[in-house]
Amino acid sequence: MLSAAEIARGLKGALAFLWRDPVAQTYFDNTTEACLRSFRVMVLVAPLQVILLLVRYSGVTTVADEMEIFVVETLSYIVEWLLFPVVFHEIARRQGWLDRYARYIGALNWINLPGMILAVVFVPLAHLAPTAIGDLVSIGLQGLFFYWFLVTTRQVLGGGWLFSAMLLIVSWVPLAFISFLVARYLGVAAAVVP
Repeated sequence: MLSAAEIARGLKGALAFLWRDPVAQTYFDNTTEACLRSFRVMVLVAPLQVILLLVRYSGVTTVADEMEIFVVETLSYIVEWLLFPVVFHEIARRQGWLDRYARYIGALNWINLPGMILAVVFVPLAHLAPTAIGDLVSIGLQGLFFYWFLVTTRQVLGGGWLFSAMLLIVSWVPLAFISFLVARYLGVAAAVVP
């Protein structure tokens, strides 16, 4: 498991990217071992993901039972964590960026921890707020996550905003599609209030 010192360093580095600190990337070692260890953040984030799923499923109906939802959402969670690192490895290989791959993927993994903490605070508030305010909170939160990805990409890989935006699309579109497929498979529909 990750030590308290590793968690503190990872959080500090992730937040440093958000503030566009020029030394943010130095919080993350550029080694295969550090990159692989960063995937342990997935275990730290899992309980937060469960909270978000409980909030999400509280406002919908499904045709699936609880066990089917658990299995499908667990598989989706794992795929969502691993998909971009696999896709980006091929992009990095073709572009000659394998020397920065470990640090970049490690940094993106660590960003998930403070990002999910924010989501656990604001997503339930968005669900409780009137629809217009809830939608604004959701859009603001998504915008923050997109910005975080963009500045991390720019600092670690050294690309411009356009290049970073293209990688954001490569990262986000498949995740949105997976989410769509999961919702369709589970028969998720908005709950009708009598």
